Amino acid sequence: MKLKDHFVSDIPRRKFLNLTLKGGIALMATPALVSQLWSCKSPLPESMVLDLDPGLLQKIIQKALENGGDFAEVYVENRISRNISMEESKFKSGVFGISKGAGVRVIAGDKTGYAYTDELSEAKMLRAAEVASFVARGTKTVPPVDLQKTGRESFITVKVPLGDLADDKRLEVMRRANQAALEYDPKIKMALISYYDEIRGRTIANSEGLYLSDELPLLFFIVQAMGVGNNTRHMARERLSRHSGFEMFDKVSPEEIARKAAREAVVMLKAEDAPAGIMDVVMQNGWGGVLVHEAVGHPLEADNIAKKVGAFTGKLGQKVASDVFTMVDDGSLPNFRGTINFDDEGTQMKRNVLIKNGVLKKYMTDILSAKQIDMERTGNGRRESFRHIPIPRMTNTFIEKGEDNPEDILTSTKEGIYVQSLSGGSVNPITGVFNFTCREAYLIENGEKTTPVKGATLIGNCLDVISGIDAVGNDLEFGPGICGKGQMAEVSAGQPTVRIRNINVGGSRARS
Repeated sequence: MKLKDHFVSDIPRRKFLNLTLKGGIALMATPALVSQLWSCKSPLPESMVLDLDPGLLQKIIQKALENGGDFAEVYVENRISRNISMEESKFKSGVFGISKGAGVRVIAGDKTGYAYTDELSEAKMLRAAEVASFVARGTKTVPPVDLQKTGRESFITVKVPLGDLADDKRLEVMRRANQAALEYDPKIKMALISYYDEIRGRTIANSEGLYLSDELPLLFFIVQAMGVGNNTRHMARERLSRHSGFEMFDKVSPEEIARKAAREAVVMLKAEDAPAGIMDVVMQNGWGGVLVHEAVGHPLEADNIAKKVGAFTGKLGQKVASDVFTMVDDGSLPNFRGTINFDDEGTQMKRNVLIKNGVLKKYMTDILSAKQIDMERTGNGRRESFRHIPIPRMTNTFIEKGEDNPEDILTSTKEGIYVQSLSGGSVNPITGVFNFTCREAYLIENGEKTTPVKGATLIGNCLDVISGIDAVGNDLEFGPGICGKGQMAEVSAGQPTVRIRNINVGGSRARS
């Protein structure tokens, strides 16, 4: 059986555009019409949360359980999105997307029945419940509890609502980023800007009596800059993403994002071929946390643990990493990309310490896997849309900050590779084997970061890597990404500066 690896990425523009909508309504503007189409205030409803009759939701839950089952759930979603692209200083496309529908799930033991509908009529939702209930037939029914409106703590604040925003403001931040990238250095020959925002309304009701709703705004801004020189070229990327209003650009300006991308594009034109071999690696704080997201996070998701497969199966309470290594998944960090008020099953988001000082403390669960392994629900049940069942997924996953000075970590490393930016990677969650491409990296020589290198890859096993971390800085930072595990999910990955001893680095030349 071929296993589909999980992956996380800062996602190239074209792939990003393709993922905007799946099955909803999209209105596409030609380049000549983009500026006119996006020039006025958005005609959005005051709330994206749909006004649903609790009595109808209770009826759907009862229908879902009529053939048996331990648990039933209705998930209703209403989403409006905008996706604008700019290339070679011209607006190339503008997409306005509308997606609305409901999914019904029934759990019976280890079996899950799921069906969804794009039409929110009583007849269609009851039909989805009937189809989902088919898998549970013949099992004992757990009677549903009457629905009670529930509240959850909110971790998302909005000062400038996306629904109140004139669309020329969106175009303005793109123009500013484009100009800043091109003005950074004559070697920057092209910039590609991608802007995406959405407002997603959610309503969740289940047989345990849960009934709650919320509205989630999301912004994702990507700048790619191409540097040309020295008979080569380098495409750099920088991203900014938050669950927030448009005030995101007051905290981090589009010019700052563009200049970061342009800097990398210019510096890497001087890169030499990376050496190959076993060596020490120092990873800069921020998006480098994607390595533990992939190599450690996915194997700690409890769906694999419930199947008794994966590198961390049966290791709860055991030492699995070095003493300086603590790993956390926290979906309650205010306004982060991976933050939501409650997961897509209604469980409150919170801070979950997965590994503490090298000891495995917890797995990440959804409702089904928590029941299967007899653990608490950690708030990691997430889904791409109403068309998908929830599965255990990460939120904001990071290495907790340590006590080391980042400069001391570098100066105490005699030789190796300094990784400043990763392009993403993949992991086999069964074996824990991973690989990552280094987009920006440098040689370390006598404790100093020196020559930029290209073509470096990091290859290893999750347990070996986290056991090999011997220094953790006090400079924790994060970067946004898109995680793939059959479904896409917005995540943040973070870490302080860390050093990993004796990791396998792939390159195109032998070490000197």
